[in-house]
Amino acid sequence: MVVRLSLKQRYVLLCLVIGGFVAYKFARRSPEVRRMTRVEGLMANSSQFTLEGEPFRILGGSIHYFRVPRAYWEDRLLKMKACGLNTLTTYVPWNLHEPERGMFNFRDQLDLESYLRLAANLGLWVILRPGPYICAEWDLGGLPSWLLRDKNMKLRTTYPGFTEAVRSFFDQLIRRVVPYQYSKGGPIIAVQVENEYGSYTKDTEYMPFVKEALLSRGIAELLLTSDNQEGLKLGGVNGALETINFQKLNLDGIKYLDGIQPQKPKMVMEYWSGWFDLWGNLHHVFPAEDMVAVVTEILRLDMSVNLYMFHGGTNFGFMNGAFSIGTPAPKPMVTSYDYDAPLSEAGDYTTKYHLLRNLFSRYCAEPLPEVPSLQERRAYQPVVIQQHLSLWGSLRFTDKPFKSERPVNMENLPVNNNNGQSYGYTLYETTITSGGTLNSKNNIRDRALGDRTLSLLVENCGRVNYGKTLDVQRKGLVGDIELNKRPLRDFIIHSLDMKPGFVNRLQSSGQWKSIRQQPSFPGFFHATLYVDSTPKDTFIRLPGWSKGVVFINGQNLGRYWSIGPQQTLYLPGPWLHKGNNQVVVFEEQEADGKIQFASSPDYGMTVDVQ
Repeated sequence: MVVRLSLKQRYVLLCLVIGGFVAYKFARRSPEVRRMTRVEGLMANSSQFTLEGEPFRILGGSIHYFRVPRAYWEDRLLKMKACGLNTLTTYVPWNLHEPERGMFNFRDQLDLESYLRLAANLGLWVILRPGPYICAEWDLGGLPSWLLRDKNMKLRTTYPGFTEAVRSFFDQLIRRVVPYQYSKGGPIIAVQVENEYGSYTKDTEYMPFVKEALLSRGIAELLLTSDNQEGLKLGGVNGALETINFQKLNLDGIKYLDGIQPQKPKMVMEYWSGWFDLWGNLHHVFPAEDMVAVVTEILRLDMSVNLYMFHGGTNFGFMNGAFSIGTPAPKPMVTSYDYDAPLSEAGDYTTKYHLLRNLFSRYCAEPLPEVPSLQERRAYQPVVIQQHLSLWGSLRFTDKPFKSERPVNMENLPVNNNNGQSYGYTLYETTITSGGTLNSKNNIRDRALGDRTLSLLVENCGRVNYGKTLDVQRKGLVGDIELNKRPLRDFIIHSLDMKPGFVNRLQSSGQWKSIRQQPSFPGFFHATLYVDSTPKDTFIRLPGWSKGVVFINGQNLGRYWSIGPQQTLYLPGPWLHKGNNQVVVFEEQEADGKIQFASSPDYGMTVDVQ
């Protein structure tokens, strides 16, 4: 039997279908509303946190969405959930979200809203740490380098040039996260005001400014601050709960925290599960038994805890920071951010993970989920270098060079829509008429390779991310270079920030030379990795190479450096595809004829965290 609908009935049916589709799309985009009445969010009115008036202990872990390939976000969060944690914490890197002033990116790998929705759907609460400064062993602590174009810039203060930029960024960021707050049905139960300001404290009005910038844009959940014991004396702000950071059990710090906040919940916001590594040093490890013993004691003291890091991930690209405390010159962080964390850089379980899972299971009302299976790994066959191109041969694929009488630092170059150069290398060239003594006067930041036209290739190895020298983290040539005590003049300056567009132009160019011809350095080297099945995670090994950067299908995996400790680069399977994959290596000094692969990482010789 055929049923014929009248025109009016068809119209009503069409409206129902469209309405259902719109409701479905909205439900997918909106934070999942839990099956509980949202009346009272996370509160800190007594010695224990409460959520909906019931005692609540935060068992948290840090996983930064910007350090984990998006394809693996769910895998890492499921592994967190299976370990017994109930709360995800993440920083927000301003320098990635606003790479040029007024140009914002919240897409793809930087889709923070999708990350928050995923956490909600998996049943994890969120503590958001939006900065504007995040430290995080990240270039300039997450602050965009274009701020340093202002020679008078005073970062992390109420200097008008800084606060104006923060307001503009928060206008974009906070409106995106407000709908994901607990009070609106979302997973965000708390928001941190700045980060470890007690270790900086250059302006007493600054923390109230950041707090008000959050509140005035709609942040309504519990506010927190985070400091080490010394920083607690100066890092707080009225209306925000203070929390402490440490690794070895700090009973004095806990007692101090209790003294300044009697009858308030106590929390270790950063319990350092491991430590970061610096190029030229050893790989830091923190014994699993020591770590779990401290976490056990924190819980016995009825405190909440957040593991920094639960899963570290990777400093892909040029985004690593640098360390300058107690060193003659800043030392850059390595590319891996494995951190000796409970979940490894590639998402593997460790002894720490299993010990913590056993511990946290005692604090969970329900049995823990089964641990997810691990990603498959593959050591691909070595690939042979097929072609090379000198640095000078690559210059035609960069933006137009800039002529200047005097040297100009990276940040003040007229590139990237007058936002300067943030990362990578800068080539300074000038003509000299004689040999003699070259004096940099400490104006090369950070490393230079020199040749006569005098060419200086200067690399930004990573801006300092912690301490009181943030205002002076300009890179490139930051002043005069003297030859025989006379300053050099008339420079041609090439910006080599090696963004994907440049790498793709390089790959597809017809300028490559056969490897049978002797390569010159610095230079680019090209090879093809053929993958015959579904791509798997792997690690790149470069024995016989010196120092440089690896690009896979245009993606910057990060730096390698033979001085170690790190000897492999993590290559996520989702960044490969079946068939031919293009591998480009920029090498500064010497190259082997092939690129090797391994199924497990090599982080170098180890040393216990002191």
